[in-house]
Amino acid sequence: MNFAPSPIPHTEAPHDCPRCPRLVAFRDDLRIEHPDWWNAPVNAFGDPDGWLAIVGLAPGKHGANRTGRPFTGDRSGPLLFDTLAKFGLASGTYEGTPEDSLRLDGAIIINAVKCLPPQNKPTPEEIRACRPFLAGQAAALPRARVYIALGQIAHQSAVKILGGKLPKCRFAHLAEHRVPDGRILIDSYHCSRYNQNTGRLTAEMFEAVFARALELRPA
Repeated sequence: MNFAPSPIPHTEAPHDCPRCPRLVAFRDDLRIEHPDWWNAPVNAFGDPDGWLAIVGLAPGKHGANRTGRPFTGDRSGPLLFDTLAKFGLASGTYEGTPEDSLRLDGAIIINAVKCLPPQNKPTPEEIRACRPFLAGQAAALPRARVYIALGQIAHQSAVKILGGKLPKCRFAHLAEHRVPDGRILIDSYHCSRYNQNTGRLTAEMFEAVFARALELRPA
């Protein structure tokens, strides 16, 4: 399997990032169990000159941790990439592998946590340890003036790296927050399989987030 290169390589965590002992141990076990998987911090994916930055939570075990590309290879990907394509932010065909023809135009995906956490639940310490990478990636995206946070953890990290204040920026689906420098953060429930299966997030709800982002797109 080929793995997708980063569009902003100087901002990425090292392949063997040592910051979080629990995540390192989990990664090492998976490298033994699945030596052909990516099993490393997952790079950003998309357009480094994009106006929209999408902040995800963390790699999924059978998705990005396996394939090396955000939201690629599990049930969260089709909804996200179909929605991006519907709003003109993606082209090509999503096939669940980095070898497909999918490309993002005007949008980039970055994660709050770059390594796979057990049960998809990073600890507060792991979230804090990874936040400098998220901050560095946001700093490398000067044209990104609109952000979408997928889920509450992504929301909290995004607010902090964008200079907002959490007590004033409460998470809710379709909530909007303007940070001091004028960038805008829009919240969405995460496009996880669980949220889709339970109906907490529908395609129409998800599309409404991106429709609003387009309304806020800088001229």
